[in-house]
Amino acid sequence: MFKKILASVGIGAATVDTVLETEHLQPGQLFNAQIVITAGDVSQAISGLDLALMTRVKVEGEDGAYFTNHIIDKWRITDIGTIEPDQQKHIPFEARLHSETPITEINAGYNQSHVWLETGLDIDLALDPTDKDHLHIYPNDAVTTFMQAMDKLGFSLVKADVEKGFLRASTFNSVSGCYQELEYKPNSRSLFGIQEIELSFVPEAHKTHVLIELDRGFRGDGYVDLTIEHDHVNLAHLCDQLERLLA
Repeated sequence: MFKKILASVGIGAATVDTVLETEHLQPGQLFNAQIVITAGDVSQAISGLDLALMTRVKVEGEDGAYFTNHIIDKWRITDIGTIEPDQQKHIPFEARLHSETPITEINAGYNQSHVWLETGLDIDLALDPTDKDHLHIYPNDAVTTFMQAMDKLGFSLVKADVEKGFLRASTFNSVSGCYQELEYKPNSRSLFGIQEIELSFVPEAHKTHVLIELDRGFRGDGYVDLTIEHDHVNLAHLCDQLERLLA
C-alpha cells in the first residue's frame, strides 16, 4: 500500500521515454519513434498516452508581450493497459510533422524559435510522467532559396520568433494558431527605401506561401504575398520576383 501511495505522487511510478529515429526534420516530414514505458514499483493502469508538438509563442497582451507554450499538433494512443513491476512496453509511433512547424535551424542574430515533442502518460489516480524531446527543424528547399534571395538583395536576418495568431492573405490562410516571423534589415541604405522586412512562410505539400511585411519608414507598412511551387524553385527567378515586389 505504501508503494502505491508513493507511486501516486510520482515516486517509484512508471516512466515514459520517446526515442526518435532522428531529431532533425523538416515541416511536413514523416517521423518515427519508439515510445518506451518502464514500470515502477507497483502495478499501474495506463489510460492512454498523449504526444504534443509544441513551440513557444509570443502573445501581445494588454500589459505588453509575454511568451507561452503552444500546441501545434497532438496525438493520442489508447489501449495500453496495465503495466506490471519490472515490465517494459515498446510502442512504435509514426506521424507527420505539421506543415507549419516553425523552423529552428536558421542563422539569425537572435533566434527565439524552439520546437519540441512532449509525451505524457495518463495514469489513473497518479501524477502523470512526461518526456520532452527538442527537435531541430530545417527549412524546405523553397524557404531556403527564398532566404538566399534575401541575402543576395542585401538583407540580413536579425531575428526570428513565433507569434500566436493566424495569417490571412489574398490566396492563403494559416491554420496552426501560430506563425513564425523572420525579421530582416538592409545591410546598408536600401535602394528600395525599406527599413525592415518581416517574412512568414506557410508551407503546404506542393507549394510554400510567403507573406511579406514591408516597413518603408515614413511611407508606412505594407503587405505583399507570393507562392512558390516546389517543383519550380529557382534562385534567379525569386530574386527577380523580390526586386519587383520591393520596388
